[in-house]
Amino acid sequence: MDSANIDTVRPAPEAAKTAPKADVKALVTLCDPDMVAVNALITERMQSEVAVIPALAAHLIAAGGKRLRPLLCVAAARLCGTDNTHHYNLSAAVEFIHTATLLHDDVVDSSQLRRGKVAAHLIWGAPSSVLVGDFLFARAFELMVETGSLRALDILSKASAIITQGEVLQLMKAFDLNLTQADYIEIISSKTAALFSAASESGAVAAGASEDRIQALYSYGLNLGLAFQIQDDVLDYQGSAADLGKNAGDDFAEGKSTLPLILAMRASRDTDAAFWDRTIGKREQAPGDFERAQALMASSGALDEARAVARAYAEKARAALSIFDAGPWRQALENLAVYSVDRQT
Repeated sequence: MDSANIDTVRPAPEAAKTAPKADVKALVTLCDPDMVAVNALITERMQSEVAVIPALAAHLIAAGGKRLRPLLCVAAARLCGTDNTHHYNLSAAVEFIHTATLLHDDVVDSSQLRRGKVAAHLIWGAPSSVLVGDFLFARAFELMVETGSLRALDILSKASAIITQGEVLQLMKAFDLNLTQADYIEIISSKTAALFSAASESGAVAAGASEDRIQALYSYGLNLGLAFQIQDDVLDYQGSAADLGKNAGDDFAEGKSTLPLILAMRASRDTDAAFWDRTIGKREQAPGDFERAQALMASSGALDEARAVARAYAEKARAALSIFDAGPWRQALENLAVYSVDRQT
């Protein structure tokens, strides 16, 4: 869907507005009754007579994670005043799609950690991880079909294809010194923001919302996803494994041209071009290189600039909600937009 029409949505009454804050707890609390049902459905549908499937799936699903994507689906449906429970199926499907992509990504990236635990492929092997990911994709489509909503099925199936395209594009662009900021935004729009927007959009569709509200929630999810991923990429150069649930510096080691890296290379090309050419262009990395990259990012202001871009997308996400009357659901989603940039994990 085209998010260009978001500027035409009507604002909520000024008197009812409350300043948003960086908070995800309000959304979690509001969604808790629905998420009890969603989590039960997730547990039920990841079962199989083949014992390795639920064991491997549970290793990642039970490891925690923020569950933001199913929370978005629930919140969108509730914000639109749903009178059914179709969002349960769609929320579980969204979580399965997300988990499947993580299982596949960890194999592709040879990741060591995921959500603070040893990556599944290191325990059960890469073939099992890939195949269990495929199993979860199949379960996701079963859950979608059961809602009887062809539009929701269309939204989430297209998102699944877009996510894969984004991951392949990122793989093809690894160690590319010439990757532009526009290229980067294209990649994360596909690999991350597509599922955020599909989650919120499908929740609105499941609730039978009007077209303008569906469009608004699509835009909210898209811009939230962009803000969230940019902050993730900032944290890869600032955080620790204990906070991130994965090894800090993985993006640098894998040659992922994330926004902080693009901005740092641009700012220090006159003084440190040889360093970037060796570590990124020629893929020759040595001990201490990640720490030097971190220092260059800090001194160049690349991290602050990247976070400013993320904040601009978070503001676009908040603006998309102006079509809705003020209330706890809208407030919680506005808080989530602020949280997406201010979080440290």
